[in-house]
Amino acid sequence: MNDERILSREVSATLIPHGEPFTLDEGTPVVITHRLGGNFTVMTDNGMFRISREDADALGETPEAAPSGASTSSSDHTPSMEELWDALKRVYDPEIPVNIVDLGLVYSIDLQSKENGGHHVEMAMTLTAPGCGMGPVIADDAKNRLLGVEGVRSANVEIVWDPPWHQDMISEEGKMELGLI
Repeated sequence: MNDERILSREVSATLIPHGEPFTLDEGTPVVITHRLGGNFTVMTDNGMFRISREDADALGETPEAAPSGASTSSSDHTPSMEELWDALKRVYDPEIPVNIVDLGLVYSIDLQSKENGGHHVEMAMTLTAPGCGMGPVIADDAKNRLLGVEGVRSANVEIVWDPPWHQDMISEEGKMELGLI
């Protein structure tokens, strides 16, 4: 369902698919096309943009709570792989209404104990297209979601191109959401 809105204040947005920062002025009419992982994909007369959860109020929306962050994470808790994968299921390519896990973009997650307590996560992911300007934005979303998992003190998300992504990597659930089966 598309929702027409008028921005109640100026917001910083990201131009899709280029990934460039852009300022949308107060009073700009937008149509919300996706609510994905707490962020919003909107259409304007100037193109498609991603507006982050922190600016939900400018759309008249209630913002989703941001990931809690590593500074509040308990160093005693060892996160499970299920917790890490579940956190990543809240990360979306703003053009595709399927999370990065079900799109098959996450290649690996490695959980490491830190000497000073807590845990570090190394993650490798890819994108649906090598030229996607939204890659750094998606990787940053993934990193922040991982940092929001209790016990995770640091995280690194690397974008890789081998093996190349293809549609067969999409999960059955993702294919159903996309209407591919």
